[in-house]
Amino acid sequence: MTDPKHLWQRSASDIVSDLKADQISILEALDSIESRIQNVNSAINALPTHCFERARKNAQRLQSLPADQRGPLAGLPVTIKDLTCVEGVRTTFGCVIYKENVPSSSCQMVQRIENNGGVVYAKSNTPEFGTGGITFNDVFGITRSPYNLKFASGGSSGGAAAALASGCAWLSHGSDMAGSLRTPASFCGVTSLRPSPGVIPSDSEYGPYSILGQEGPMARNIADLSLFFEAMQGNSLGIKQKIKPQETMRVALSENLGIATIDEEIREAFKAFSSLLANSKHQIEHAAPDLTDVHQTFDVLRAHEYAIGLEQTYKDYPDVMKPEVEWNIRSGQSLSSEQLREATRNQGQIINNAARFMQDYDVLICPATSVTSVPAEHRYPGSESGVPYADYYRWLAIAYATTVTALPIITLPFAISSSGIPMGIQLLGKPYSENALLAIAREIEKLIDWNTDPIDPIGVS
Repeated sequence: MTDPKHLWQRSASDIVSDLKADQISILEALDSIESRIQNVNSAINALPTHCFERARKNAQRLQSLPADQRGPLAGLPVTIKDLTCVEGVRTTFGCVIYKENVPSSSCQMVQRIENNGGVVYAKSNTPEFGTGGITFNDVFGITRSPYNLKFASGGSSGGAAAALASGCAWLSHGSDMAGSLRTPASFCGVTSLRPSPGVIPSDSEYGPYSILGQEGPMARNIADLSLFFEAMQGNSLGIKQKIKPQETMRVALSENLGIATIDEEIREAFKAFSSLLANSKHQIEHAAPDLTDVHQTFDVLRAHEYAIGLEQTYKDYPDVMKPEVEWNIRSGQSLSSEQLREATRNQGQIINNAARFMQDYDVLICPATSVTSVPAEHRYPGSESGVPYADYYRWLAIAYATTVTALPIITLPFAISSSGIPMGIQLLGKPYSENALLAIAREIEKLIDWNTDPIDPIGVS
């Protein structure tokens, strides 16, 4: 039997199997992950808030139940992003305004995870209100990629991804508007799933049916990602069935979707991946859906959501939030009804274009990021050289463009850059085809043959 102290090294699926068979206890799993956090978390700053006392109470409750009544996660410890409320656990949204905020109840998604056997033990770091593709804030500071501590973990689910890669988590909850699941998954060499709108219901006070912002699972490999997706999703859509991929898949490849500028190193790695895929049994074409006006559409709809959600906070606490957040809110406040009508029409057209495009393909594959890495101390690429707030998220175009399509998206690591930071690809599936996409991702994962074992943060002895 594996030494309980080293359980953190194993996959989530393996741990769940042993928990269900009572070969290990939930408390042993918690002890192992806590020990790993104590050893490496200070270097990466992935999990700034812990709640092990609460976790052990839930673990003891679950352990007292028969194994078949502990849910699909069977007591597996999980992390929750610090944008999401957990009862009795400090939830700051990465903002000093809420640095002492302790919710009296958990959001429905957390309740679902816990009802399905997940044991919450930590909150993962995020930028203020999830804003920007780099994880830093004035409450907890910077989160770094364990692959190279000089560089950022990405954002806004940067703490979630860094925890997975370093063995401080088996499964991590995240969320995504402009790549917040995908950028950190790429920079930390892990997997993520941004689902179709509504598949994982949220508690958003003002936009519970938003197309842009989605909750999603993160994991070290596709099997573990599937496990967490089952525990996170709602029951109304009935899409939990397992699907086997077709022997020959119809694959569309695009280096930049016709709308983004991609670093040369990523383009070369993507070409090598394309050659690897071309040598397989699958049908390959270089194509992309029509994404005309995607930049303007996303700009308007994103700004509108910021104004809806944070306008009152901005009024109550002027000049407290970071300037990028305030700029987003002001941009939303200044929108005209004509701009909103045009953006809504354009969004509908892009969604329809993407759905029609995917009728001819099983999966569309493109890079997950436009840059290989970002120094951890930078607010965003170009911040040191004066790139204005109006352009601060343009480097996320390859991700926010696919957000607007409303297609389900899985991120997989596929190569390592010269800086030592992993590079990722996005796999886009047909609308509401999450399980079919997971089956496809398993096939692509086998082809890439990425080492999914957790790593010691580079520079930590």
